[in-house]
Order: sequence, then structure tokens, then C-alpha cells
Amino acid sequence: MDIQKELAEYIKTAPGNHLAAEDALSPDMAGMPFFEEPLVGAARADDPLFEELRRPGVIGPWFRLPGEWLPGARSVVSVFFPYSGEIKRREDPARPEPSPAWLNARIDGERFVNETAGFLADRLREEGFEAVIPTAVPGEFWSVWEPGTNPEKMSDPTVGFTSPWSERHVAFVCGLGTFGLSAGLITAKGICGRFRSIVTTAELPPTERPYHDVHEYCTHCNQCARNCPVGAIDPVTGKCHDLCSARIHESKRLYAPRYGCGKCQVGVPCMSGIPPK
Repeated sequence: MDIQKELAEYIKTAPGNHLAAEDALSPDMAGMPFFEEPLVGAARADDPLFEELRRPGVIGPWFRLPGEWLPGARSVVSVFFPYSGEIKRREDPARPEPSPAWLNARIDGERFVNETAGFLADRLREEGFEAVIPTAVPGEFWSVWEPGTNPEKMSDPTVGFTSPWSERHVAFVCGLGTFGLSAGLITAKGICGRFRSIVTTAELPPTERPYHDVHEYCTHCNQCARNCPVGAIDPVTGKCHDLCSARIHESKRLYAPRYGCGKCQVGVPCMSGIPPK
């Protein structure tokens, strides 16, 4: 099973990768593609880096290892869905408000990400393997935005902006990229897009990690910090999750049922690839 090839074909032909006319916030966006051909990476389920994610200051001890999501897990697959050129073109980093295209892509496009992850999980099952999408496991995946907002799952009231599974950290382990100043992951197709991952009993060849440092691809040009409309990215200390979260909540109030920002992902050297040093 060639996962890269099957996903590339699926994204090219599936109707869900194009914005439906009834969902488009602007009539001229009907039919706009959400994503370009994805990147696929894989890691062994027992890769020691997954254990490293449980360390305080990385994610924490509440991060669940692949084998805890799926007993007998052999591999983890991570997929990066790069936003299409049309979505990037329509999102102006100089304007504080998100574009209609970005709002559609962030929410309506996310449905297609989930659909594609389901397609891949089903294909793995057809090949005789078990497969679990951690972020889609009811009652098992949870998230905490502000500290103290989910005491049933996170007993420490000082901890926020976390979950038991992080798509970006998993993608790092799977060889897809390294972190930028904005806390996004810079891949060979840039930082602008979405991630999804699957834990499976299939034994897949691990993707080589061509990097050694967690921020290796970031040039610290600080353009993402200059783009941020609320000053949530500091050139020295990095991203302030409180300010970013407040920005997202405000967009939910203004644009419900959609929301988004994305200014740190567009108009930056890492938007569509790894920037030159």
C-alpha cells in the first residue's frame, strides 16, 4: 500500500476538497480547492521521541503513547495538508481580519481533513491492519485551552493549551518538519496547512528525520511576529498562547460558526517551503 500515492489521488478526486457553493462565504469562492497534494511521514510506534513528549515542558505526562491509543501499535502515520495557493493568495497578512477564504478553509476544510483521515484508516483496515485516529476517539481525546477550563481531564489548574495528543509534535517525530517561532511546524511544503495522524498495527518504514534541532528550519526572520495583529509572538520568547487564544475567541464571536486567524502562516518565508538560511 503506497499511502502517499493513494492520498494524493484521493485529494485530487474527492469532491470534499473543493468548497461547496452553499458553504462559500463569497460566491466567487465556490469550487475553490482547500488543499494541495499532502506530505506523509511515518515513525515506529516505539520511537523514543514519543516518550520524550511526556517530559514536563514539552507536552507532559498526560501525553498518551501510540500503544496506549492502540495496543499492538507498530507505526504512526502523520499527514500534512498544505493549503492551496488560492487560500494563501486571498489571506492578506496586512489586514487584521481573516479573509472569507481562510474562514472557510479553517472550518469547512477541516471536515475534509477528517474525511481523508477516515479514508486512510479504512484503507489500512482493508489491508488487514487496525487503525485509530487519536483526535477522533470519543471521550479519549480532549483539549484544554485556558488553564482550569477542563478540570475533569486536567487536574492541574495551572496547565493550559494542551491535550493528550499533539499533531504538530507527532509530525515532528514522523520526520515532517521542525517548529517555527509561531509554534507552527515548518515542512517541506511550508507551515501553512493542517495535520492529522493515525496509529496503526501496520509496520511501515520510518521516515528519516533530516534535522537535529526542534527549530532547525526557522530562520528567526521574525516576519510572523510582525504579522500577528495582537502581538502574540515575541522574537525572543516565542508565542504567547493567552493572546493567541483571545484572538481566536474573538473571531469565534465575530464569524460564528467559523473562526480563524492564520496571519503567522502567510506572507512569511516559510509559508510554502523551508526557507533558505
